[in-house]
Amino acid sequence: MSTKKLTLHEDWAVVILGSLIILLSISGLILTVPVFGWSNPDQLFNNVFKAANLAVIGIQFLLVFVIAGLGALLVGKPVKNFVVMFPLVYVLTIIALIIAGNKQVKYYGLEAVIFSLVIGLIIGNFFKLPEWLRAALSTELYVKIGLVLLGTSVIFSDILKAGSLGLIQALLVVTSVWYFAFWVCKKLKVDDEIAMMISSAVSICGVSAAIATAGAIKGDSKKLSYVISMVLITAVPMMIFMPMIAHYFHFSQEVTGAWLGGSIDTTGAVVASGSLVGEVALKISTIVKFSQNVLLGLAAFAISIYWTYTKHPAGSDPDKKPTLKVIWERFPKFVLGFIGASLLFSFFISPETGAHIKDSLKNLQGLWFALAFTSIGLETNFAELFSENSKKPLYAFLIAQTFNIFITLAIAFVLF
Repeated sequence: MSTKKLTLHEDWAVVILGSLIILLSISGLILTVPVFGWSNPDQLFNNVFKAANLAVIGIQFLLVFVIAGLGALLVGKPVKNFVVMFPLVYVLTIIALIIAGNKQVKYYGLEAVIFSLVIGLIIGNFFKLPEWLRAALSTELYVKIGLVLLGTSVIFSDILKAGSLGLIQALLVVTSVWYFAFWVCKKLKVDDEIAMMISSAVSICGVSAAIATAGAIKGDSKKLSYVISMVLITAVPMMIFMPMIAHYFHFSQEVTGAWLGGSIDTTGAVVASGSLVGEVALKISTIVKFSQNVLLGLAAFAISIYWTYTKHPAGSDPDKKPTLKVIWERFPKFVLGFIGASLLFSFFISPETGAHIKDSLKNLQGLWFALAFTSIGLETNFAELFSENSKKPLYAFLIAQTFNIFITLAIAFVLF
């Protein structure tokens, strides 16, 4: 006689876990941020590998281990398998963070998630991991916890104080680029799931938007991995060459900042490219990027509704509209955590408290994303990722990104 385990939907588990981390931080459990920055071997050993810093990394491990273990328990994954797998994922992720902490690597705007993904792909494709270990990975859980924590940094008052032009540009860019990207994907007959992820990644905020969209449509992690790879790879040349182009044509810092913030998909690359231009460009590029981040939760909600109406369950009547119950069942509940965190820190948490805990939460947010990317790499087959079937999505992404660059520049000239 078999017994059925009582498990919680993953999205609800994420809301609980993300809220728990935030409440612990507000209550005073503020973790010291580990040091990963170094520029030479001496700094690497004296700063990063210093006993005190390794202790900080160890304490951080204990917190995320407990949270992730609770997540495995809530969603019904074998806890024993998790106990074996998670330390491996954590160690590989720390290695990625150390690589990304190099001064030269930071100069080029290469974020830890790039190295997390690459390390995971190398380990997962050159070493045969037991299936039970792969099954213990909780990629979506880690990704969504990171997204909930991302909500704590989306402060509406900061964006509104900076002016409405950033919000107007963000809305115009997101709307026009999303529909163009989706249209191109459909013309090239790109898989619907990848089309949704590409459209969101190019138009909203890169990696975070792709992840949120995958959660909204219950997308395949391998497809998400491919889209993320395209975003991360193209962000680097854009970060380097766009400021050079702006300088050559004598664009103002205001126009350049708005152009960089609206076109480059990763926040780290936006900050790096804005810094290359000047203080004004850095400020405006950051405002525009944050304005697009504000739209992330709303976009995920809209996408989940669209997906529900256009993708019916197998065997259902295609002419019959889904009920509110079906819409609610398919709605990505983690978005509630993202929006709740943003509202909490925008209107209920004092600026002093927010400033006191923001570094710790930002560090944890980045860590959860990095853990997720390591997991994506470990469970993804490299040959499948860049197979012949990947050409059409790549073409669609490049065409959409090119359109994004030009339309965002035009809008930046009009508004700024």
